[in-house]
Amino acid sequence: MIIEQIYTGCLSQGAYYIESNGEAAIIDPLRETSPYTKRAEENNATIKYIFETHFHADFVSGHVTLAQKTGAPIVYGPKADPTFDAIIAKDNQEFKVGDITIIALHTPGHTMESTTYLLKDENGNDHAIFSGDTLFLGDVGRPDLAQKAGEITEEDLAGFLYDSLRNKIMPLADSILVYPAHGAGSACGKNLSKDTVDTLGNQKKTNYALRENMTKEEFIKEVTDGLLPPPEYFPLNVKMNKEGYDDIANIIKRGTIELDPDMVEALANNTGAIILDVRHQDEFAKGHIPRSIFIGLNGSFAPWVGALIADVEQPIILIAPEGKEEETVTRLSRVGFDNTLGYLKGGFNAWKKAAKEYDTVSCTTAEKLSNEVKDSTKIYDVRKESEFLSEHVINAVNTPLDFINKYLKKYPANNNFYIHCASGYRSMVAASILKSRGIHNLINVNGGIAALKETKIPISNYVCPSTL
Repeated sequence: MIIEQIYTGCLSQGAYYIESNGEAAIIDPLRETSPYTKRAEENNATIKYIFETHFHADFVSGHVTLAQKTGAPIVYGPKADPTFDAIIAKDNQEFKVGDITIIALHTPGHTMESTTYLLKDENGNDHAIFSGDTLFLGDVGRPDLAQKAGEITEEDLAGFLYDSLRNKIMPLADSILVYPAHGAGSACGKNLSKDTVDTLGNQKKTNYALRENMTKEEFIKEVTDGLLPPPEYFPLNVKMNKEGYDDIANIIKRGTIELDPDMVEALANNTGAIILDVRHQDEFAKGHIPRSIFIGLNGSFAPWVGALIADVEQPIILIAPEGKEEETVTRLSRVGFDNTLGYLKGGFNAWKKAAKEYDTVSCTTAEKLSNEVKDSTKIYDVRKESEFLSEHVINAVNTPLDFINKYLKKYPANNNFYIHCASGYRSMVAASILKSRGIHNLINVNGGIAALKETKIPISNYVCPSTL
């Protein structure tokens, strides 16, 4: 038996390749399917089933394309209603893959169709669960994504999740391995662990949601408390996962068309395309096409695209490092952004050589800021609220990047102000958005809070009330 976790850090997502005696199953595949088909070909195995734990919101699954390429059926749990052909499993329905058995355990709560897959080994022993977004390491799936006005609330879903965990998962043996769909960084939960596999027994000891003697009322309150609004692209990804989508090969072919500077200019003006610059933040600061948006490949690229560019149909023109164009189009397609019109051949250097107008971002160091600025109310922190509460420059203003468009009026209209994040990536994203909105009186702080903590600038640290 082979169990391989194929983890994609940008999405904090785990897909799974499972093989036994010449047959394979894939659980929650990414949109580009070649890693799974190549793995099966290398082992001379046949992909027999494609299991989906639920309709994913944060990425476009590869189930449709993989089924077309392999002929393997797609399997969902009860309550699923895709528009394409699929096996809608009954609760406790068994599927044989070589010498092992995979059992569908209906575990509604994150969504109504959410299903955990229990794997029994060659000897019939419970070996692992593939828990999707039902159970994470350190957390559980958020119960607000599948709520429907007038029909079902997030409190209802949280109640279903409580029952699913306690009736279907917690009775299983402590030795069972837990393979979740996501780790730290995913917006599908609140406090996910950086680990990507654990034993169920350890989760029973450490996961707040599996606390012994926890009442349903306590569970509902704790799971729903502090939920931030989900990114706007989530419903669009659910729709694609339920109804199907174009083959990623076609998306890549269209998205990697070479453009010269004049073509970029014309397309941007005539189509309303966003010019998306994915280089390193330092390169963007030194020079970029006016009104272009920076979201660098070296960070959580796809989730930030999804969070900040609300419409997956938005036309996009790329400014990418040489050789990274196809990777960029692929990573955009993972979150449903399929309308890339092409990329600037030769990158930003081609723009400069064409003597086109360009812009820069003013930057400073944390040390200079500490010596020159006496009024810290001019400092704007674009990290998440939870990060800000943990530690921040005293009197700084928190304007989280996730919702930056809601804070535009908070920034000074005339006087210079400073922005920072944890290390410099998110603040450069924020700088590009602000400049695209006509706000140019900003100065980015290189190194973010990590660098500011090394200066004499006073930092406020959160103290848990229980320690007072």
